[in-house]
Amino acid sequence: MTFDFTTTPEQELLTKAAKGSREAFGELVRRYEKKVLTLSNRLCGNPDDGADAAQEAFLSAWQGLPRFRGDANFSTWLYRLTSNACMDLLRRRGRRDAHAGPSLNDEETPLEIPDAAPSPQELVERRELRQELQDALQAISPEHRQILILREIHQLSYEEIGRALSLDAGTVKSRIHRARESLRKILTARGTFSASGRLKGQKGGLQHE
Repeated sequence: MTFDFTTTPEQELLTKAAKGSREAFGELVRRYEKKVLTLSNRLCGNPDDGADAAQEAFLSAWQGLPRFRGDANFSTWLYRLTSNACMDLLRRRGRRDAHAGPSLNDEETPLEIPDAAPSPQELVERRELRQELQDALQAISPEHRQILILREIHQLSYEEIGRALSLDAGTVKSRIHRARESLRKILTARGTFSASGRLKGQKGGLQHE
């Protein structure tokens, strides 16, 4: 009789998977596959590379679980493996075209403006603005893109990012700051970002931490 792992607590799944249970590990993959693919696709820039990196990350997780000590959450550890797999892939292929669409601060993305009935023109402008953001993100380094995505898209805390990337808190904060500033400079030069810190069509400016 096959055991149903769908309601099994995560810690129990980790214990069983570390002892070689493929079924338990399969349930962990099912629970985290969507988040891992979202991260890898954004870092790698296309679904094919993203799928390859995600597969590599899960393989690393399977091989590394017996040594996983639980100092960080499993999700944080898995994000680290995914980020590393993506960075390795980009370096191997000489790619710097991964992109995503995070905001430049800790608020909701400025493109997601609540509006019960946006006009067709507003919808077109929003799509154009999102594309301009994505194009600008292609010009920043993979390391800067990586840390912005972990912070803005996955909403990891500074501590969680530090654990995922093996960085101290000060380095995390400074790298996020540099990444945002790099993106601001590109957007300002392209006319997408005003000198006052506003994206085109936005009423509020971007906030610094």
